[in-house]
Amino acid sequence: MKRTAINPSQWGLNFQFNQAELVEGTSKTLYVSGQVALKDDPSSPLGMSVDHPGDLAGQLGVTLANIDAVLAGAGLERRNIVHVRLYTTDIDAFLENYGIYAEWISEAGIKPANTLLGVARLALPEMMVEIEVTAVA
Repeated sequence: MKRTAINPSQWGLNFQFNQAELVEGTSKTLYVSGQVALKDDPSSPLGMSVDHPGDLAGQLGVTLANIDAVLAGAGLERRNIVHVRLYTTDIDAFLENYGIYAEWISEAGIKPANTLLGVARLALPEMMVEIEVTAVA
């Protein structure tokens, strides 16, 4: 088995995780760590801050773009996604903005299995959305 780290952005390495790992053998499977709406912020002690704080739609758009970047880094596309895990601190607001996700995934012509979970809090208090995907080829 061959494992390849995929890190379009390097900040996660400071926290001992890859944004994704490409696992190859007889097939290819990509396990994508939870993606969130973060931006580089040298003034922050963490070196990053939440993009679009308080704006679930804005965070959802950035998060989906981050997933696209990770998929591309592994040579995959949205059509390779087989499972999606959606975490949110506000289920009602997420459902009001579900069309953003639905349009993004429908552009790939697929309907992957998914899970939507309401959580009390994500890694940073301003985060409202986190999404994990599994993709195969």
